[in-house]
Amino acid sequence: MTKIIGITGGIASGKSTVVEEIRKAGFQIVDADQVVHDLQAKGGKLYQALVAWLGPAILDENGDLNRPKLAEMIFSSPDNLAKSAEIQTEIIRQELLERRKQLEETEEIFFMDIPLLVEQNYVDWFDAIWLVAVKPEVQIQRLMVRNAYSQREAEQRIASQMPLEEKLPFATVVIDNNGALDELKGQVNILIDSLS
Repeated sequence: MTKIIGITGGIASGKSTVVEEIRKAGFQIVDADQVVHDLQAKGGKLYQALVAWLGPAILDENGDLNRPKLAEMIFSSPDNLAKSAEIQTEIIRQELLERRKQLEETEEIFFMDIPLLVEQNYVDWFDAIWLVAVKPEVQIQRLMVRNAYSQREAEQRIASQMPLEEKLPFATVVIDNNGALDELKGQVNILIDSLS
């Protein structure tokens, strides 16, 4: 019986570092952000669906998605935002399901890194959910450093996400990333060791 572990956490929570440690330990990980990127590449399913919906105005001169233009059109109205979510959510879910099925055939344990795991109702896909948790003030500082955001921009990004308190009830394991990088890696390695 394959064990599937979901990984989630807010923006600038340190999820990428956790994923890196899991990869180093030799486990397979389905990265939802990478899946979306692949689907949005020229000719991909999302690319085709978005062009069919919004037309060639969302493409740059090379025929690739013009992301700023696309974002502008999607966020220009609540209707467009809802329609975009409807189109993208279904295609992404299908692709993630496909990749999950493939790994179930070859792996005893594997991970899926899904930032919106709780929000998009993926909870029942998993035997365990690892939540990378960080205090909002730490998140704000990290975002300001990492993305060169102003404090206000950082606060807006965090406010647009589901609060950590609402995700906690779904977590099997909470990885505390309010400390140093070494502490985070130590926690992850203890968790990885407990899997074998």
